[in-house]
Parts: sequence; structure tokens; C-alpha cells
Amino acid sequence: MKSAKIGDMKGGWFIGNFEPSLFKTNDCEVAVKEYKRGDEEAKHYHKIATEYTLVVKGSVRMFDEVYGAGDIIVVEPGDATAFEALEDTVNVVVKIPGANNDKYLVED
Repeated sequence: MKSAKIGDMKGGWFIGNFEPSLFKTNDCEVAVKEYKRGDEEAKHYHKIATEYTLVVKGSVRMFDEVYGAGDIIVVEPGDATAFEALEDTVNVVVKIPGANNDKYLVED
């Protein structure tokens, strides 16, 4: 039996090929991400991984659309988007495959 605290994980990522990780794998990455209203991530894309984002609580802006609790956004390789938390938000994020160094910033 193992147990852990999400607060001890790097950026909420708890499964994947990084430290610490509860299950070290390149097959996928899984995180619970918490954002405060106004938090942003720069526009970026992945060349390898598909990213699935489930909005559990709150609302976000991605692809110039607003998504709320219960929405799932699928970001396929080559899709570029910025991220903005429109209110305090909790997301579950799954990346398949887990691909280290697969984040490419887009300059506007």
C-alpha cells in the first residue's frame, strides 16, 4: 500500500516519467492541476502527445472558447492553445503518451 499528497507532486503531476512519481512510465502522464483566477499558460503545442483536460471545477479559456465543469478538451499534436483560468479551477490532465520535453511555445 502506498499513499501520497498531491501537494508533494511537481505541478500536480503524479504519474509519468518524472520525480516524484507514484508510477514511473513513458506511456502517459496524469495530473490534478489547481489554478487561481487569472492564472495563465503561454500558447504552446505538443508534437507527440495528445492532452485530455477535464475541467472538474471552475472555468477556463482555451482555443478562444470558454469551458466549464464537466467539459473535456482534447488537444491533439500540433494544436496550439494558450490557457487562462477564468475563476479558481481544478483540472485533471492526461497526456498520452508521456513525452518529456514535448512542449513548444508559440510566439504570436
